Formats: sequence, C-alpha cells, structure tokens
Amino acid sequence: MTIILKLTLTRPGRKFTNRMSIEYSAIPIRAFLHLVKSSLGTGILAVPRAFKSAGLLVGLFGNILIGILCTHTVYILVETSEKVCAKGKIPSLGYADTAEEVFKQGPKAVRKWSGCVRTFVEIALVSTYYLGVAVYMVFISLSLTKLFSFYYPEAASWDRYQLKLVIMVLLMVLCQIREIKHMVPYSFIANVMLAVAFGITGYYIFSGLGEVEVHMSNGFSGIPSFFSTVLFAMEGIGTIMPVENSMPEPQFLGTCGVLNSAMVVIVFFFTSIGFLGYFRYGELTEVTIMKNLPDDKIAAQIAQGAIGISVFFSFMLQFYIPTDIMWKRLRSKIPEQKHNVSQIWLRIIMVAVVTAIAIAGGEDLGSLIDLVGAIFFSSLGFLVPAVLDIIANVEEGWGRCHWKLLKNLFIIFLALFALVSGSYYAILDMLK
Repeated sequence: MTIILKLTLTRPGRKFTNRMSIEYSAIPIRAFLHLVKSSLGTGILAVPRAFKSAGLLVGLFGNILIGILCTHTVYILVETSEKVCAKGKIPSLGYADTAEEVFKQGPKAVRKWSGCVRTFVEIALVSTYYLGVAVYMVFISLSLTKLFSFYYPEAASWDRYQLKLVIMVLLMVLCQIREIKHMVPYSFIANVMLAVAFGITGYYIFSGLGEVEVHMSNGFSGIPSFFSTVLFAMEGIGTIMPVENSMPEPQFLGTCGVLNSAMVVIVFFFTSIGFLGYFRYGELTEVTIMKNLPDDKIAAQIAQGAIGISVFFSFMLQFYIPTDIMWKRLRSKIPEQKHNVSQIWLRIIMVAVVTAIAIAGGEDLGSLIDLVGAIFFSSLGFLVPAVLDIIANVEEGWGRCHWKLLKNLFIIFLALFALVSGSYYAILDMLK
C-alpha cells in the first residue's frame, strides 16, 4: 500500500490541508462507491412501506424532494467545514469538530456554546447508530423467523425474544473485533448476501406489477411516517466528512463532483424500489418488502436467509461507530492496565442493551424506524447543517434579501416538523 504525503495550499473557499492520504481511499471513484454503499443498505427495503404511507404520487415527488434536500444539507455542511478550516488553518475536521469550530469562530454570543454543540452532535451520532443497530436486531429476527416458521410452525413465536437472545450471544463475540480492517471479510459477505436478496426481491416485484390497487395520496397523516422512513433509509451524513477528508483534491463538491454523482444514483434507486414495491403490493406492502415474498418458494427463502445474514454481518460495522465514540470518552477515566477488560465489558453491555431495546420494540419495526429517523436523522441531516450555515455566514452576509437565511430557516422548519410529528405518530403506533 503506497502512502502519499500531499500538501494543498490554502485558497479562498477551500479547505487548508496538509495531511497524509492513503492513495486507494482518495480516488474519486472509491469515494463515490463508499457514499453509495453507505446509503444503499437494508433501509431501502422499508421505502415501499413509506410510499404506502404517503401514496404513490406523493411518495414519488416526496422522495425526490428529500433526496435534493439531503444533498443540499450535506453540501452546506462540507462547504462550512472547508470555510472554518481555511479560516483557522486546520487540516481537516469531522462532523462534531466542524460544529464546535463554527461556534468558536462565530459571533461572541454563540462561542460559549461550542462545547455543548460538539457534545450534542456526538450524542446524536451515538444514538443514531446505536438505535440503528437495534433496528438491525429486529430486522434479523424478523427475516429468520419468517424463514424458519415455514418448516417449523412453532418458530413463529421465536421473534418475541428467544431468537434475539441467541443472536445477542453471537454478536457479543463478533463485536469484540476492534479494528475496521479485520471486519473486511464480514463486510464482503454482507455485500454479497445483500446483492442476492436485492436481485431476488427485484424479480418478485417485476413479476406482478399492476395487479393490485394503489392510492395516489393517503392524506397528511401518512407524511410524517414517510418523511421519517426515507430519512432513516437514505441519510448517511455520519460518513460524509471522513470520505471528504480522505480526498486530496477538491473533487467532492461541484456539479459533477462525487457528492452529486452519488446522490443521483442513491435517489434513483430509492425512488425506483419505493415506487415499484408499493405499485406491486399496494396496501398489502409490509414494513419491509422482504415480508411480502412468498413463504413456500425456494428463491424467496434464499432471499430471507441472505438478508438475515447480510444484516447480521453488517451489525458490527454499524456498532463500531457508537462504541468508538463511547470508548474515547471513557478511556481517560480508566487505568491503562484495565483498558482491555473494560473494552470487552463495554461491548458486551452495549450489545445487551441493544437487544433489550429490540425486544421492547417487539415486531413493530416500522415504528422503531420512524422514531430513529424522526429524532436523530432529522437533527443530524437537516437541523445542525442549517444552523451551522447560518452562523458561518454571519460576517459575509446571507445574500440578497437574506435568501440563505430564509432557505436555512425553511430547512430548520422541516427538521422540527419531522422531529415532532414523526416522533408523535411513531410513539402513538408503538402504544397501539
């Protein structure tokens, strides 16, 4: 592996960098593939249910609109990070670092809140990925229960807690892997299984298009669930800054940059799967399209097993982020000779808590997805980037007629709408 030391001089509007970059991770095509992979996960299988909530026509245009908004908020986050890096002559910043630095360099009234903002972003990131892996746990148990129950009818009740406890024990062992490079084989298995599941699901979707009745719109009550589900599935803002920081040249933004190219592909796939999935199954569309596949067909059973295996081996990759943030906060408070044992117990306890959340959520995967999307992805994906962009442009101004300020206030309104209404309906569904 070739290591290149690259020096990029500061110029207005561009990040000041003087960093070691790994050649293979800095190539634009690799950054493009990484962004696509980070968003095209198992969450896409829940998008047809989002279309069911909103209606076919509302879902079509709503999905495209959310995709455009996600792209724009990522754009302003990266642009803001580059601006504060250039101003402070800082090599590169992560998401939480960017939030802190924006407040530090902002007006005097907000500087004292820089530490609080950093803490908020870190808590939101930990909570997002932590509750996200709880959704993974429910997803695994649902897929395997559907597969096993065809051959063993008594397995239909396993999903309540028995299967989750078995999965918990296995994950407690696998989640002791502490370095991402050792997770590569498991990531490869997960990707292969995901491709198999997507391929078979696509076959069943296309085999019966137009056989059921669908609604063009389902009224306002379905919008919060739609918004939260699509945000949960599409938003990958936690991986944006590491990818952008790995690129040695300013090729991330721009009309034909990595970000726009990746988001066009992501929005296309999400819109296609959501539209065709709901068009195929109509009001019978389940919380995940995998549950609509027939129980008695070998191909569908292979897809159920494949998606269960894929999510199982993806679990530790998603689990790495909240665990890493938690450990960085705790390690300074623990004697060095106890670091190894402490990490083991931290991972065991965190997996156990995830399992408890999954068991408490029961089979109501849709409401759990809505709740995570409403609270955390609306905050990280929309609210925080808009606030940072407002503060970062105080000195330069917000453009003619303050259009940047008005635009960001609109994004903040959407974030608060998703937060309040999405959480309300998700909790209401859980109580029912």
